[in-house]
Amino acid sequence: MSIFIPEKHWWRDPLDKDEKVWLAIALTTSIVLTLAMPWWHVTQKQNPSSEYYKIKPETFDAATDRFIQEFGEKDESGAIKQEGGIDVVAPPAGDIFVRGQQFKWSPVLKLKKGAAYRIHLSSIDVLHGFSVQPINMNFEAVPGYDYVLKVTPTTSGVFNIVCNEFCGIGHHTMVGRIYVD
Repeated sequence: MSIFIPEKHWWRDPLDKDEKVWLAIALTTSIVLTLAMPWWHVTQKQNPSSEYYKIKPETFDAATDRFIQEFGEKDESGAIKQEGGIDVVAPPAGDIFVRGQQFKWSPVLKLKKGAAYRIHLSSIDVLHGFSVQPINMNFEAVPGYDYVLKVTPTTSGVFNIVCNEFCGIGHHTMVGRIYVD
């Protein structure tokens, strides 16, 4: 709601000098940024993968279970080690699976610095946000889609995975972990 009613046909009045300057600055900035986006997308190597597949949640769930059984880190009794009730895997370079489900990320990953991985990311129930902290990489885990992220860790350390899409009453407890040696 305006403070006053503008005069009829106000848009026919010529622009003031300051209005022309600001209009030119805004238009130039808009054009530069519009052209910069495709240039940045093509020339820079910071773009996420555009590789994804449709998959049934139960199929992805089964593939993740097979991945955990194959690459799970075993203790002296032969059982797969767990951290906070979540299986721990130490896979070689290649395909790895991360499953989002209310309210956990699984498995816990132990990755090698400099090795190339293809992270298959999906959810088996609702939409989750896959946010790797503290490096602040953000992706979505969408039920029914296998989203493939190509990752080569360049820094050693412990990285937390938090869900940044509200997914239910236990959303705040949904934390996963990636170790890079």
